[in-house]
Amino acid sequence: MRGEPSAPALVLREGTLSFEDLRTRVARLAGWLAQRAPEKGARVASWAAKGELTCLMPLAAARSGLVHVPVNPLLKRAQVAHILGDSGASLLVGTPARLATLEPGDVPITCATVEEGAALAGAAALDRELPPSAADPAELAAILYTSGSTGRPKGVMLSHANMWLGAESVTDYLGLTRDDRALAVLPLSFDYGQNQLLSHWYAGASAVPLDYLTPRDVVKAVSRHGVTTLAAVPPLWVQLVELEWPADAAGSLRRLTNSGGALTVDLVRRLRSLFPQARLFPMYGLTEAFRSTFLDPALVDAHPTSMGKAIPHAEVLVIGDNGAVAEDGEEGELVHCGPLVAQGYWQDAARSAERFRPAPAASHYGGTAVWSGDRVRRDADGLLYFAGRRDAMIKSAGNRISPQEIEEAALATGLVAEAVALGIPDARLGHAVHLVVRAAPGAGHAAEELPLRLKQDLPNFMQPHTIHWRAAMPIGPNGKIDRTGLYQELTA
Repeated sequence: MRGEPSAPALVLREGTLSFEDLRTRVARLAGWLAQRAPEKGARVASWAAKGELTCLMPLAAARSGLVHVPVNPLLKRAQVAHILGDSGASLLVGTPARLATLEPGDVPITCATVEEGAALAGAAALDRELPPSAADPAELAAILYTSGSTGRPKGVMLSHANMWLGAESVTDYLGLTRDDRALAVLPLSFDYGQNQLLSHWYAGASAVPLDYLTPRDVVKAVSRHGVTTLAAVPPLWVQLVELEWPADAAGSLRRLTNSGGALTVDLVRRLRSLFPQARLFPMYGLTEAFRSTFLDPALVDAHPTSMGKAIPHAEVLVIGDNGAVAEDGEEGELVHCGPLVAQGYWQDAARSAERFRPAPAASHYGGTAVWSGDRVRRDADGLLYFAGRRDAMIKSAGNRISPQEIEEAALATGLVAEAVALGIPDARLGHAVHLVVRAAPGAGHAAEELPLRLKQDLPNFMQPHTIHWRAAMPIGPNGKIDRTGLYQELTA
């Protein structure tokens, strides 16, 4: 953190924490974690709403030599059970209501569970504080679970350097200063959400965590706290620009940041009209490399659909199908090189080898690069433009959703014999989840029962927008279900 800030570090419902308070509580929570999980490198998970615990855990776990596994509070027991088992977590700290939903077998026998309040009380009672970490910057600090295009959520491994270089980079290009204040509305289990805290703290600025119920709660919080930085994803921006903004709320915002999906030209214009004094930062990122590009706000009006250029500490190349750097205007794969590249997927060498591969020969950094699978073009001025996504991953309301995970949940009910999940373009969500199914023989009430079962087994953001029932699935030339044909049918 730069200098000794006078503004509070963290604004909670129960009160504010100064930076001195933040240091003390991080040190004590780190000491408590070290007692509960004494093995260096052990994984410790948190599953709770935004509050003191979830805000302090990224720093406290790193200080204690442990690896933080933040679990999205919107997930339900099946997803949490997978994450706990896959990560080998030895400790889960969560809110009582969430812990109560777990069933026998969900928590590995080697994993202890502690309620959030007990953890904070235990940390506060310690008479010693763990000193700052002396860890190697390359040591593992966190595992962030993210859904891919196939299979269950996979854990992206972040080092200490990944996290603090990401904070430094964002502080730099956003121009954060000590008198800034972020409204942290994004989930802290996402790299975009977690960085809201870390970048503002790096600058000596304040963060206000908020779990909002309606978009109007965001407007009220901006006004109440004099928020200067608001980060969101396109579906939330769509809702926010439809609201009436008091002059004091709109006027306090200095910068707006967007990731998790592209802004439409219309939405850019509406944001610029509603917040003319705020600098708008369209950004592109992927958890495997934190963030890759941002568009200079001065260029937004002239180039509203551009992804911009590489952020500090990142090298972004457009690689053609021949393995060489693509010419201007030529489509290629976005390849991210440099120190923000994560360490791969936790205990998944096969999938790591697909995404984390040697950097192209043209790279200045060399080493391992993230081959994104996203197709982009670079213009003569070096600005990048998104062309398409290689995989079938669904991006809905800023969430990365695995089609296979939804399909597996549907099949597990026994009500359907076949299932295909697709992301269909939607003006508000980016993509809406559509589920195409064929009923299992003898499942007479499947149409009524399937939505109820999915609401029990999947988090809200994974729920199908529409379920389409088919007497038979279309089969393609390869003998597999014709997903492309189904997609074309639903988008016709």
